[in-house]
Amino acid sequence: MTKTSPPTALDLPMVDPLPEETRKYFDICEDKLGMIPNVLRAYAFDIDKLNAFTALYNDLMLAPSGLSKLEREMIAVVVSSINRCWYCQVAHGAAVRQLSGDPALGEAMVMNWRAATLDARQTAMLGFAEKITKASSEITEADRAALREAGFADRDIWDIANVAGFFNMTNRVASATAMQPNPDYHAQAR
Repeated sequence: MTKTSPPTALDLPMVDPLPEETRKYFDICEDKLGMIPNVLRAYAFDIDKLNAFTALYNDLMLAPSGLSKLEREMIAVVVSSINRCWYCQVAHGAAVRQLSGDPALGEAMVMNWRAATLDARQTAMLGFAEKITKASSEITEADRAALREAGFADRDIWDIANVAGFFNMTNRVASATAMQPNPDYHAQAR
């Protein structure tokens, strides 16, 4: 691996040498993404923490779900935009651009998701994610009923809540540690 600037403002260097399994995972990232995301580099000071983070991320964002990968990335961007998380706005905004094939959608999601051209299902989903982020204690059965009316099953509602909750947590960690997005994200899918 080449030397790069630290992913956060904290002096927590990656384990060196990386365990074989972690090195293989990072090699897969390099092959698929052309980089090792800084969030992974940041967690690599403690392999148990890295493994816990990646297991939860992979389950929420990649496992089978009634939500598409694009919908889950849209939730990540809306939450991150509300929280003003620089790292996640850049990284997940790039994912929305790539998955949708629509650079304008990715930009709108980062700036103001309500300005994006969305269908009723997406609007309901993102409104719920916004409420989780701004006032989760105010969610009522009426909010869940609105999602059901938009076509979401209860399992989907669970997934929306978990993706939004995960990014609310990771946004705070990224912001508190001044985590920097990989420069490559800025040019992706434009």
